[in-house]
Amino acid sequence: MILSDRDLKTKLDSGEIKISPMPDLDVALGTVSIDLRLGHQFMVYRTTARPYIDIRDPASFENLTELVNKENSEPFVVHPGEFVLASTLELVEVPNNLAGRLEGKSSLGRLGIVIHSTAGKVDPGFKGRITLEISNIGTLPIMLYPEMRICQLLFEELKSEPTTSYANRPGAKYREQSSPVGSKIVNEADAHETETDARQAHSH
Repeated sequence: MILSDRDLKTKLDSGEIKISPMPDLDVALGTVSIDLRLGHQFMVYRTTARPYIDIRDPASFENLTELVNKENSEPFVVHPGEFVLASTLELVEVPNNLAGRLEGKSSLGRLGIVIHSTAGKVDPGFKGRITLEISNIGTLPIMLYPEMRICQLLFEELKSEPTTSYANRPGAKYREQSSPVGSKIVNEADAHETETDARQAHSH
């Protein structure tokens, strides 16, 4: 069940959902969502650094990205076809009985701005700034400004609480992130060569 504006206000007032700094709810609170703002840091990929990314090779991730900081009035330009990581200005804490769903804003979507490629889920127990996977699928460069409203967050009630929340989950890679965080897929066990892979490689 998706929480309405009335439910969201109640849970924010009680501290069950924590958002800091708190947005101006007069403009940020929608019928079933809360608008979050764009942070000041952007993680850009150095496209000339290497010919490819090998998710099994930690060296592939060295010097792959750099952080760019922008002031409030200074735009960050997202060019057509470009992909960049950013994060919300707000730190969000999700209780164990809720899950968050990240969505874009229609007015930006109509310009070609996508704010998440696949990772739109915010786990129960998550605490941190939400990483945004921003891309421009339009035909013109678009200027984005820190602290502008960039996305909307919905909350859904769980039928039951998870056995282990994200905060207590072993190996949770993006716990309490405070800035844009790049992929940590190289740390996942299934990204590495398995015994079956090794046997197949030796059989050829």
